[in-house]
Amino acid sequence: MEWKRLLGAGVQRGQKLTLKLEASSTLIRNLESQIIPGLLQTSEYAEAKLRRVIEFYSLPDDLDAGVSKRMERQQILYKKRHGFHFIISEKSLYTTVGDDRVMLGQMDRLLAIVGMPRVTFGIIPLDAEAIVVVDNFMMFDDRLVKVEGHSAQLSITQPREIALYGRAFDIFASQSQTGDSARSLIMKAIAVRSRNVQQRGCRDA
Repeated sequence: MEWKRLLGAGVQRGQKLTLKLEASSTLIRNLESQIIPGLLQTSEYAEAKLRRVIEFYSLPDDLDAGVSKRMERQQILYKKRHGFHFIISEKSLYTTVGDDRVMLGQMDRLLAIVGMPRVTFGIIPLDAEAIVVVDNFMMFDDRLVKVEGHSAQLSITQPREIALYGRAFDIFASQSQTGDSARSLIMKAIAVRSRNVQQRGCRDA
C-alpha cells in the first residue's frame, strides 16, 4: 500500500494500525538499518522523525496525535505475554534525527532498553560484512512481515517469503552486539554527540 494512501488521513492512522498488529503478536522482530525503531523512540525523537514524514509525503499535520499514539504503542514492551528482538545498525546511532540533544536523549533511552525483560536489543557494527541486504522490516510472529519501502509498505504473508525474512533476521542477529558490547557502542556514540554539543556551545558563547 502506498504511503500516501496508508497515511492519507495523517500519521496517527499508521500508528493505530501498527498498534493493533503488535497487540495481537507474541513475538515481534524489528530490523532498522538507519534509525531507531518506533517502539524504542523517545517522544522528542518520534516528533522529529514524524515531522519529516509529514513534510515529505505532504500529509495532514496531525503530528501531536501521531507522537502520542507512537508513545502509547510502547506500553506493550511491559506486557508479559509479548517478546521483542530489535536489531539496528551502528549507523543508526550517528544518523541525526532532530539534533544532537535529541540524539543524546535517545541514547539514554537505548541504554535503559539493554537488559530489559523479554527484550533482546542488538547493534550491527559498522564494519560488519554485508551478507544480506534488505529494507527495514518488522515481523509479527511467523504470520506477517511489514517491509518499509520508499513509496509504499509491503505486507508479506506467503510462508516461503516470511521464512526468507526470518533467515535474514537470524543472520543479522548473529552479527549484532548485545548486552555490554551494545552498551559500549552506545557510549561511544554518546561521547561523539556530547563533544558536538560542547563544541557548538563554545562557538555560540
